[in-house]
Amino acid sequence: MRVVFMGTPEFAVPTLQHLVNSECSVVGVVCQPDRPSGRGKKIQFGPVKTFALAQNFPIVQPDKMKAPTLLETLRSWNPDVIVVAAFGRILPQVILDLPPKGCLNVHGSLLPKYRGAAPIQWAVINGEPETGVTIMVMDAGLDTGAILDHAVMPISKEDTAGDVAVRMAEIGGGLLVSTLKKWMAGTMVARPQNESEATLAPLLKKEDGFLDWNQPAAILAHRIRGLSPWPGGYTFVEGERWGIWKVHVVEPNEVSALPSKIGVSLPGTIVGVTNHAIHVQTGNGVLCLLEIQPANKKRMAVTQYVTGHHIVEGMQCGGIPE
Repeated sequence: MRVVFMGTPEFAVPTLQHLVNSECSVVGVVCQPDRPSGRGKKIQFGPVKTFALAQNFPIVQPDKMKAPTLLETLRSWNPDVIVVAAFGRILPQVILDLPPKGCLNVHGSLLPKYRGAAPIQWAVINGEPETGVTIMVMDAGLDTGAILDHAVMPISKEDTAGDVAVRMAEIGGGLLVSTLKKWMAGTMVARPQNESEATLAPLLKKEDGFLDWNQPAAILAHRIRGLSPWPGGYTFVEGERWGIWKVHVVEPNEVSALPSKIGVSLPGTIVGVTNHAIHVQTGNGVLCLLEIQPANKKRMAVTQYVTGHHIVEGMQCGGIPE
């Protein structure tokens, strides 16, 4: 079975690794162009390209998906099927029609829920108790193709989007290989998605990390976990930008240990400071900050920060989003 693989970030690597370990023959890899990264803005290879180079796979990195040179290369590779995982580009119909067995996508949600660029993040942000990975036959729509198979996985109360992505990538790679074998053998039938159940998971932007303290503590906690590792939740405290990375929702039985201003202070007010945590009033409940990132500093435990900084009750979190 001749397979062309399309993918770019870390999430896609386990799928390619599973293909390498299977009976498939990976005849070529397509990645997005190399991008500048880090403070020095140096050009760096993406994770899939790095892995593909180690395997001596032919690699192309097109600027445009309809470029004649890309189409010529794909035809020369003569794939039976194209496998796509977190490629980040829409495939034109001419590519979808190229392999005899179509293009299969490893998508990070239980379709038709969370179609789009950030399905894992939005599942965590929305407080879903579970998510999953879907293998679908791609069509011209945005994650609208017919479903071949899926696997369900739980989301714990501590999971960040990054945590979920690591587990899902491994599950997705294994599911892709087992599904692909059945699909090529003609023993698996694709089923259409139920459009009435479809939801969207749009691309996140930096400004999506700004925290609105008028929201309930539980909603904010979900959002902070869903925004990790990127773009990260943030707020301003007395004009200083803080990244917020790890939090805990104060349970009702814990409130008695906090100051009496709990529940009567404005959302965003710091209502308690200990050696281990900073407590902030929200629109409903109290959020305990455990790990923060002050401006131009590394992430640190609140324990480390309060040791050298004067943080007191009554200070305000909030301000104008960047």
